[in-house]
Amino acid sequence: MPEVLSAPAPLDQGADVPLVLLAPAKINLALHVVGQRADGHHLLESLVTFADEGDRLSLALSETDSFTVSGPYAGDVPVGADGGHANLVLKARDLLRTRLTMLGLPCGPVALHLTKSLPVASGIGGGSADAAATLTGLLHLWAPSRDNDVEIDLAALGLSLGADLPMCLTGRPLVARGIGEAITPVIGLPAFPALLVNPGAAVSTPAVFRTLTDKTNPPLTLPERLASPEDWIAAIAATRNDLEPPALSLAPVIGAARAALAEAGAALARMSGSGATCFGLFLDVAARDRAAARIREAHPDWYLLPCNTLGS
Repeated sequence: MPEVLSAPAPLDQGADVPLVLLAPAKINLALHVVGQRADGHHLLESLVTFADEGDRLSLALSETDSFTVSGPYAGDVPVGADGGHANLVLKARDLLRTRLTMLGLPCGPVALHLTKSLPVASGIGGGSADAAATLTGLLHLWAPSRDNDVEIDLAALGLSLGADLPMCLTGRPLVARGIGEAITPVIGLPAFPALLVNPGAAVSTPAVFRTLTDKTNPPLTLPERLASPEDWIAAIAATRNDLEPPALSLAPVIGAARAALAEAGAALARMSGSGATCFGLFLDVAARDRAAARIREAHPDWYLLPCNTLGS
């Protein structure tokens, strides 16, 4: 589940003291495309973990509904609740409100503030993480003492907003299969110092899937009894991201970002999700920080996020 933070964030006047949640970056350590359903949805098998950094969402009961955005990527965030480009935070709010209202639970006005620190359309699940934090936080605000017989399946609810929602609601290392709804926890995955690098390219996920030529690839397999971080690095290196070749064809600069991570000493470098963000895993924090300094000096206009991945 999204982590509860204590740092306050700005909200409209009349709002209560906010609940602040971290909406962490999602990192696809591996992503295998293993088929396609008749309805066009791709069947995936993905090894996923999360960073200890990301966006932040503040929620509070208020006199009126409101939604505000700040942060370095605020200008890229839609603030409307309707239409094809509606913000996922607002869609999640309205979806949960409808569900709880059907169950007879009151859902008063809320003030929401998103601090947008993750770049959009970057393959690290920013919008989905924001929506997951919205569902989690609003369920706490609107139904803190709900009866035990009132079951709210947030994963099923969130899946209607996007395939990444159930993963982001889980918020721990996992393997996701199907279209993202079949989730199995991963045991034994260590935490890694990590560096996320985005070269400034926004990549359309639908365009990447349209460019993907082979949609039936070998499944994701992981050895049993992986004992050390080095063992895990070797096992992950033997997997793939099947979306990387089509994404590279659309945005060749992704290759430069991955190469920069490898040349700076990452034990493993790969594109996350549908791109364009690449991640580097390191075996110690000092090596990660040296890589960050090196890449920042060479590419001052790139987005860099030194972080740590979550372990099992």
